[in-house]
Amino acid sequence: MAQVQTSLLPQLSDKLFLTDGGIETTLIFHEGFHLPYFAAFDLLDNALGYEALHKYFRTYAQLAQKYEVGLILESPTWRASQDWGDKLGYSTAEMAAFNRQAIQLLQEIRDQYENKKTPMVISGCIGPRADGYNPTEFMNEPQAQDYHSAQIETFCSSPRADLVTATTMTYAEEAIGISRAAENAKIPVVISFTVETNGRLPTGQSLENAIEQVDDATNSFPLYYMINCAHPTHFETALPTAKRWSQRIHGLRANASIRSHAELDEAEELDTGNPVALAFHYQQLKTQLPSFNVLGGCCGTDHRHIEEICQVCLPLFLTAPTFF
Repeated sequence: MAQVQTSLLPQLSDKLFLTDGGIETTLIFHEGFHLPYFAAFDLLDNALGYEALHKYFRTYAQLAQKYEVGLILESPTWRASQDWGDKLGYSTAEMAAFNRQAIQLLQEIRDQYENKKTPMVISGCIGPRADGYNPTEFMNEPQAQDYHSAQIETFCSSPRADLVTATTMTYAEEAIGISRAAENAKIPVVISFTVETNGRLPTGQSLENAIEQVDDATNSFPLYYMINCAHPTHFETALPTAKRWSQRIHGLRANASIRSHAELDEAEELDTGNPVALAFHYQQLKTQLPSFNVLGGCCGTDHRHIEEICQVCLPLFLTAPTFF
């Protein structure tokens, strides 16, 4: 297997990189869009939706410029794998076009806003095949590799993403399949797990065991790991600083709300939490785990939360040692 080139990815440094916030909840609750199945990529199908996505990412590019930090541009393709496309009535060819168009949109943002003080990385976002909160259908590793290969290979075509990121992963076997598909496609991959209020994956597996299972099965192929779609209070006590597996976690995209996944599923109004309190938790985690350098948000967060996190955490990076 040819070695995947990762040396040009600027987030593999001691510098702060932001991500965006909760794209779907922002578009639904703040912008008034209807996103069937939480599918933000569906907005690419018309000029009004495309401009809404462009505006959304411009907001974060401008924020990164303001504070002179890096930015991971995560494509709005969390639901852009074929099972979800089938639910929306899109063909395989149409889904491939959506994934390419999403990367093209981010390239437009990068061309406009990137500079030497604000490096930008384009990531092709991959979501779970099943429900991200309460999975009821599970794949084995080969099935997951086969299913996710099509989207990953599209991200490797023209225009090409710099890496792929699998977010809201609920069990290790799917993450292993994605990692193997990425390795076959010769593109770097990041794995982001979600956890319940007890700090464990929805399957009950510990975060430690999930990360170690993926690393053991893939020869540690993922660049690093992240946690997303959970509030820091759900997992912060389960991250020992001296363990190798916790040092593999380099990113966090937390929910604004302290509610459980089940409670969020039933909520009729958006819970935006407290941006100041959320930023404090990020600060504490960064103090405990120097490897944290990719910081953003998930459900309920928007640019206000990300700016607060940036303001609070940036001083920790100005004096932080290099960890790569």
